[in-house]
Amino acid sequence: MELSFEILTLLFLVASLAGFIDAMAGGGGLLTLPALLAAGVPPTQALATNKLQSSFGSFSATWYFVRNGIVSIKEMRLAIACTFIGSAVGAESVQHIDAGVLTSLIPLLLVAISLYFLLMPKTREQQGKAKISEAMFAFCVGGGVGFYDGFFGPGTGSIFTVCFVALGHFSLVDATARTKVLNFTSNIAALLFFILAGLPVWELGLVMAVGGFLGAQLGARVVVTKGQKWIRPLVIIMSMLMAGKLLWQQHHQWLLSMF
Repeated sequence: MELSFEILTLLFLVASLAGFIDAMAGGGGLLTLPALLAAGVPPTQALATNKLQSSFGSFSATWYFVRNGIVSIKEMRLAIACTFIGSAVGAESVQHIDAGVLTSLIPLLLVAISLYFLLMPKTREQQGKAKISEAMFAFCVGGGVGFYDGFFGPGTGSIFTVCFVALGHFSLVDATARTKVLNFTSNIAALLFFILAGLPVWELGLVMAVGGFLGAQLGARVVVTKGQKWIRPLVIIMSMLMAGKLLWQQHHQWLLSMF
């Protein structure tokens, strides 16, 4: 598909902002996926292209946290393995769903994620005793959220972070660092399956990847609690607006007929 320079520039900027937000609190996919759909990319290809660009952003943030000794890859081996498997299964599953069904499903999932952001509990500052074992966390959270990321994706980072804080009782910074490791894992697993199916729009994905990488580097540097105050409202508003736009595109004739 051919896209104008203006559209590519806009998507680059959206990916930069999404990478910045994603590195701090997750939810960057709530900006990039709707933007890809609005640019006219078919649903399944939009999911694949979003995984391509987000892989660079999640790698950027992961690299920053690992390099600065905030998280250890070795300590997360089991969670990484479960997340990879879960995401791979999710990515394979979504390819067998009719495009029309997926188009109708995406706005509903966006609304659901918006409600999650709105109602989720506040994150804690202090690290404490985990509520479940490391193996149980890896299997349930890594595998379950990994499946969701491979199948759909937006909001995955925030879900991981809340799970690390609520179930693992990690501090916000430690939870965010671990989130980026698993987010990168699930992105790569899903991307491999999407590439095998020939789904990513490479030109578009790579342009957005550069923006996402730069944004994530900046976001990883400013992982602070204060950021939560404006990031969460932002992703709620954006996802609700995009869900409304997609629902209007799909059902505007029916809605107009009611008046």
